[in-house]
Amino acid sequence: MRNVLLTVEYDGTAYAGWQVQPNGLTIQQVVEEALARLLGEEVRLYSSGRTDAGVHARAMAACFRTSRSIPLKAFTAGLNSLLPPDIAIRGAVEAPPDFNPRREAVAKHYRYSLHLGPDRSPLRRLYVWHLRGPLDLSAMRAAAQRFVGDHDFAAFRATGCAAKTTCRTIRSMEVVEENDLIHVDVIGTGFLKNMVRVMVGTLVEVGLGRRASEEISDLLACGDRRLSGITAPPQGLCLMEVFFAGGVQQDPAG
Repeated sequence: MRNVLLTVEYDGTAYAGWQVQPNGLTIQQVVEEALARLLGEEVRLYSSGRTDAGVHARAMAACFRTSRSIPLKAFTAGLNSLLPPDIAIRGAVEAPPDFNPRREAVAKHYRYSLHLGPDRSPLRRLYVWHLRGPLDLSAMRAAAQRFVGDHDFAAFRATGCAAKTTCRTIRSMEVVEENDLIHVDVIGTGFLKNMVRVMVGTLVEVGLGRRASEEISDLLACGDRRLSGITAPPQGLCLMEVFFAGGVQQDPAG
């Protein structure tokens, strides 16, 4: 039985998130249906995680098992011919038989993008959070560094988050300026529901001068979601890359 690891890129605007659910169309559902048509058998995708409604991905990792012997390139060209324009397979590789992306993922890279300026951009509206600004980037960078390390992120998760533990490790968090865009790049071992979006919402409040960068440490210590910042809107968030243990890598094309 083969274990094939896919790199999936998608625009999450029209979907109720990655994971199959009864109340809306999801990316997982659409890809599984395309796989069933290609392979002539039902398959289940096992992903490295999930993204919420409206969130995008450049490199979601998801694997499936099949007895079919078709070449790997069929899982890119073949699936892409069956998928809608807002979902694409960027690569496919053979993974070890017992490989599970969620279990083997050691880190993930998320990017949140903000657009600064007096006027909104219709062409960017689905991929950025528009703020009229200005933002104090130095204060935001100082605040971002307080997230780095091992912390309890209870104050930075959605109210309905069902995670058994709220302790997570952030390896790096950078605030990068690119013309009129600001990118917040976060690499961590794992994330709670809405965690990146609440972190970004809090950073924006620091950038607007509504709270001091030193408050981040207090929020991490108190664990009270009511005291942290707003949840940034979903369209600015994108899963950029997933890192795995044991030398497993997604297709270089992804």
